[in-house]
Amino acid sequence: MFGRKRREQRRFDSDATRYKMRQRMLSIGDDYEIENDNGERVFKLDGKALRIRKTILFKDMDGRELCKIQERMLHLRDSMEIEGPDGKRIAIVKKAMIAPLRERWIAKMEDGPDLHVQCNIVDHEYTIEGDGTKVAEVSKRWFRARDTYGVEVAPGQDDVLFLAISAVIDTMAHPAR
Repeated sequence: MFGRKRREQRRFDSDATRYKMRQRMLSIGDDYEIENDNGERVFKLDGKALRIRKTILFKDMDGRELCKIQERMLHLRDSMEIEGPDGKRIAIVKKAMIAPLRERWIAKMEDGPDLHVQCNIVDHEYTIEGDGTKVAEVSKRWFRARDTYGVEVAPGQDDVLFLAISAVIDTMAHPAR
């Protein structure tokens, strides 16, 4: 099976929430606009440039901070931390040490089971699994535009968390953009 049929099989049912993440081309830092499947802008990621640690603020369209993503310094492996608006750690995303065929990442959750990410960074294709079940999927194939990709989140999941994890992986996988 190729193309559309294969993509349709991989996608969730119609209750899944779909987002389009678009990195702003003319910006200082990693700035993204996030639209829902109706084309409405619902979130924005504001990458703070000129800081020692890479920092991205995840905000709603009214400017309220929903979470903060920050690089962890002086660690053996690259990692970024996702904090809630109260400053409490939600997750730490790390790249797996050994990934012979595909890149692998793990999101170590503070509350709940860890999330595992299987990636094809070149094609910008990720599958995020929790307890062996696919809970989110990220794909650049759904869009033709450069620096734009889709995130599909299974029903009942924390959309902001999975959008933040997607931004972390994109930032860590493509640090020089």
